[in-house]
Amino acid sequence: MKANITTLPGDGISPEVVAEAVKVLRQVATLFDHTFEFDEALVGGAAIDATGTALPDETLAKCRASDAVLLGAVGDPKYDDPLSPVRPEQGLLGLRKGLGVFANLRPVKLYPQLLHASTIKPEVIADVDLVVVRELTGGIYFGERARTTVDGARAAYDTMLYSEPEIERVVRVAFELARKRRKKVTSVDKANVLENSRLWRETATRVASGYPDVEFDSMYVDIAAMRLVRYPSIFDVIVTGNMFGDILTDEASMIAGSRGMLPSGAIGLHKPGLCEPIHGSAPKYTGQNVVNPLATILSAGMLLRHSLELEQEADAVEAAVEAVLAQGYRTRDIAEPGATTIGTREMGDLVVEALATTAPDVTLLG
Repeated sequence: MKANITTLPGDGISPEVVAEAVKVLRQVATLFDHTFEFDEALVGGAAIDATGTALPDETLAKCRASDAVLLGAVGDPKYDDPLSPVRPEQGLLGLRKGLGVFANLRPVKLYPQLLHASTIKPEVIADVDLVVVRELTGGIYFGERARTTVDGARAAYDTMLYSEPEIERVVRVAFELARKRRKKVTSVDKANVLENSRLWRETATRVASGYPDVEFDSMYVDIAAMRLVRYPSIFDVIVTGNMFGDILTDEASMIAGSRGMLPSGAIGLHKPGLCEPIHGSAPKYTGQNVVNPLATILSAGMLLRHSLELEQEADAVEAAVEAVLAQGYRTRDIAEPGATTIGTREMGDLVVEALATTAPDVTLLG
């Protein structure tokens, strides 16, 4: 296969972790006889510095013309003023909207080697393997918003708006995914309070009727938040709105021991998809070679699976990550007593090396 991949290194530590993921993708191309061409573009704070906007037209055009997109993270303290007219996060939201990637797949899988990296009791999280399907281009992050006054005092509002078609399409993604897994979908909302959540629940229940082979239930978001840390193994596929999904997946990252372990992949009706780690840009660690690149490397695995439809290659990347963890190597965010603590570049190198042994039938390729 020949594929064009646009990389968006972003801000802070993101260029470092994206570089390790690109090394892994180059190794995949070598082992499986593919040709991957990489084209880098600006987004976030780096784009503001260079062009004055968080998502240059050139960047969006490159992404739309590519077969897959790999993003690091955006965010820069110098743009943290909430009143700033331009912020790095605008680039991320604009990218998601511009690519039409409405369903964000966020797998939460606990590697057995990291059972003790989490602060949650091992017996609670031992069998966790779930996916959160987060609606990505609607809801409160994209609704009408404004500053105003109420009774002479400053006030502000953000609108959480969902249409029935927006809800239906992301719920269908969740059910189709569940059919390939353990056949259970939990829809998360706040239907006891919010009108848009009542529409969400009605729509999800209607869609569920077309999937009699999949177990379905609805759950309030506060109950889901509690059960994620007390009974996480009860979940298979969770589908929810933009803001709820954002919060719940950060909570779920603690099951895996670190945000540095969780990838994500966003898909829409058309290619390309957008794959990125769930963590932020962590600017205070920039250039120190200490951050965990595995979430970004696993996001590259999702890119192979969901954007390029290379299932075997994605399996090989995931197996290589597990092999390195099994050897006892850790970045400091997931290190436990007795582990060999290594840096960002060293972890990437080890995954590249492990790929040569985890790639199926690699000796027959080429």
